[in-house]
Amino acid sequence: MTQAAPGKATSLAQVLVEEGLLTEEQAKKVNLNRLKTGESEESIIQALRTVDEVDFIKAKAKFLKVPFVDLDTTAFSPEALSFVPRSVAEKYKLVPFYFDKKESELSVAMANPLDLETVEFIEKKSGLKVKPVMGLEKQIDFFVREKYEREKGITSEVSKALDERKKEEEDIVAVKKKVSTEAPVAKIVNTILEFAVKSRSSDVHIEPQEENIRIRYRIDGILQEKYLLPRNVHEAVVSRIKILSNLKIDEKRVPQDGRFMFMSDEKEVDLRVSTMPTTYGEKVVMRLLRKAQKVPTLPDLGLRGRALKNLNDAIKRPHGIIIVCGPTGSGKTTTLYSALTIISTPGVNVSTIEDPVEYQIDGINQVQVNRQAGLTFPTALRSFLRQDPDIIMVGEIRDTETAELAINAALTGHLVFSTLHTNDASGAPPRLLDMGVEPFLLVSSLNCVVAQRVVRRVCPDCVKYVPISKEMATEFKQILGPVYGAIEEKWKKDGKELTVPQIVGCDKCGNTGYLGRIGIFEVMPISEKMGRMVVEKAPASKLQDLAMEEGMLTMKQDGYVKVLEGVTTREEVVRVAEY
Repeated sequence: MTQAAPGKATSLAQVLVEEGLLTEEQAKKVNLNRLKTGESEESIIQALRTVDEVDFIKAKAKFLKVPFVDLDTTAFSPEALSFVPRSVAEKYKLVPFYFDKKESELSVAMANPLDLETVEFIEKKSGLKVKPVMGLEKQIDFFVREKYEREKGITSEVSKALDERKKEEEDIVAVKKKVSTEAPVAKIVNTILEFAVKSRSSDVHIEPQEENIRIRYRIDGILQEKYLLPRNVHEAVVSRIKILSNLKIDEKRVPQDGRFMFMSDEKEVDLRVSTMPTTYGEKVVMRLLRKAQKVPTLPDLGLRGRALKNLNDAIKRPHGIIIVCGPTGSGKTTTLYSALTIISTPGVNVSTIEDPVEYQIDGINQVQVNRQAGLTFPTALRSFLRQDPDIIMVGEIRDTETAELAINAALTGHLVFSTLHTNDASGAPPRLLDMGVEPFLLVSSLNCVVAQRVVRRVCPDCVKYVPISKEMATEFKQILGPVYGAIEEKWKKDGKELTVPQIVGCDKCGNTGYLGRIGIFEVMPISEKMGRMVVEKAPASKLQDLAMEEGMLTMKQDGYVKVLEGVTTREEVVRVAEY
C-alpha cells in the first residue's frame, strides 16, 4: 500500500499534468468544458480516454490526499473480511483487506474513501477504527465477487483452529498431532491447496513472519501474495503438512523433504514438500507436480521457424548429445519431454534419470534420484549403459563425472539429452570444457545447444493492441535488424498497421493481464566452423557471434518477435532475457 504524496495542485487536471498524464492544453480544455457544460471534471477527463484507469485513480487519490492500494499486489488478511458482511461490501463498493490487531485498525479499500457516513457505519458495526484507502472499482468488484466466499471460509476455520488450540496444553507433540488433523486446520490446508490448483500455481510458499503467516503462490512464474493468516495457527498448519508428507513434526531444527498426493476437482496432484527453519519458525514450500498433465509439442512451447527445424534435425540424429540451458524454472525439462515424445516409439528403448520425475510418459523408463539409497545421476547413468538403451535423458549435468559419462554415452552410439545451468546457448561449450571434458570429445558428440526462458502470455480476453510507438519501433529495429523489416513488410501487405499488445486485466486472468506462459528460445546447432572454435576454446561471445552469423536468433530477439506477433509484452521479454 502506498501513500500518495500531497500535491499543490488545485484540480484533478493539474495533478494529471504534474504526473505527465495530461498536457497543459488538454487541462485547459477540460476546465473550459467543465464551465460550459457543468459536468464534473472527473467525467470530462474520463471521456477523453487518454489516461489509463489505474493512473487516473492514483492521481485522484493524490488530489484527494488519501492513500491508494493496488489490490492485485496486496495480500489479503482473511480476518479482515470477517468484520464486514458481503452485502455491505457489495452495496458500498468496498472491501476490507488488512486487520492491524495491535492498533485495532481495519484497512478498507473503497471506490469513494471520502464517504464518511459509510466509514462511520463500518466503525460502529466492527467496533474498530477504519482506515479508508482508495482502490480501483473493478478490482474491488472482482475481489468481492470472486474471493469473498473463499476468504471468509478460511477465516471461520482459522477462528475454530485458534479456539481448539487453547483447549489443550498438556503435551506439545500430542497437541500438534491432534490439532493438525482436526477439521479446521485440515480445511485451512485444503483451501490453500485448492486455490493453488485452481490458479495454476507451480509453488506454494508458507512463510512465518513476526505478526502473521504470509501465503504466496507462484503463478505463471511470478510470486503473488494471496493470504495473511494469524501467527497462532502456524504450528498447526505446518504440523498438518508434515503429517501428510510423513515428516517428523517435532523436528524443527533441520530442513526436511517429503511428498504427498492431493485430489482437487478429480485432478491428482503430487506435492513435493520442503521445510526450512527460519527466524520466526519453519517455512514450507510445496511444489505442485500435476500427474495427468499433457506434454506439449515443440511448437506449443514456442519453437518455430529455423530454431524448430534445427532442433528437429538434431533430435532425429541417431547419436550425440543435445543440451538445454537456462536457470531453474525456465522450462528446460518440459522441452526435453517434448523432444522425447517425438522419438519415443516401440522400436527404441528410452531411459531417464530425473530429480524429480515431473511428467509420467507411457513407454519411457523413468528413474528418480534417491541419494539416500545411493542412486545419483552418475550411478544411474552407468546402470543405463547396461540396460541396452537407445536414448538416455539425464535430468541435469551437475559435475565432471556426469558430464564425462554423458559425453561417452553419446560417443558410443546413444542419443543423450540433458540440461545445464548457463545463461545462453553459447555459454554451454565453455562450461563443459571447464568441467574437464576434452574439447575433441565434446565437438565429436555435441549436436545442438538450446537456451530458453519462459514469458507470460497476454490474456486473450482483455488484451488491447496499440500501434507501435516510434521509440519502440527504433528499439525493435536495433534488436531485430532485418527481421523487423520483414515483419513490418508482411503487415503492410496485409493492409494492417504494426501493433503491440498492451495488458488490461480482467476476471479470467485475475486482473494481471497475463494468462499462461510460452517459451523464448535460441537454438545453436554445432556446425563444422563452430566445432573448430570450440576446440580452440573460443569464448562464449565469439561462439554467439558466429551462431548469429549462421542465422540463430537470440532469446531476446525471439521474444521481440513474439511481442510483434501479439503473444507477450516487451516488459516480459526484458524481465526474463535482459542479462
